[in-house]
Amino acid sequence: MTSMTELKFDATNKVLGRLAVEIATILQGKDKPQFDPAVFSAPKVSVYNTDHIRVTGRKHEQKQYRHHTGYPGGLKEETLERVMERDSRIALRHAVMGMLPKNRLRPRMMKNLILYKGPERQ
Repeated sequence: MTSMTELKFDATNKVLGRLAVEIATILQGKDKPQFDPAVFSAPKVSVYNTDHIRVTGRKHEQKQYRHHTGYPGGLKEETLERVMERDSRIALRHAVMGMLPKNRLRPRMMKNLILYKGPERQ
């Protein structure tokens, strides 16, 4: 019962969090009338122009992404602005991942998310 349709989103001038909510809803299959939380039936979701995503307020300077390397003193912090300069797909992937349920289906759902920095691929 897997549906292999592909949905396409253009991220130009869309707010990061609101776009992530839309994508997470589709990846979970909640947009379908036959939704079952234990069944994986998500379509592929492609997002184009992630370099043109907007954020509201002062999140570019204030939002922090943190991770620990595992070594003493290994807490690394990076602002949203630096993440967007490096690769804008990381910010969107992180936002969508945080909105999906933390269970065994999350990695399978994330495999159906395809992100492109530039325009739509033919």
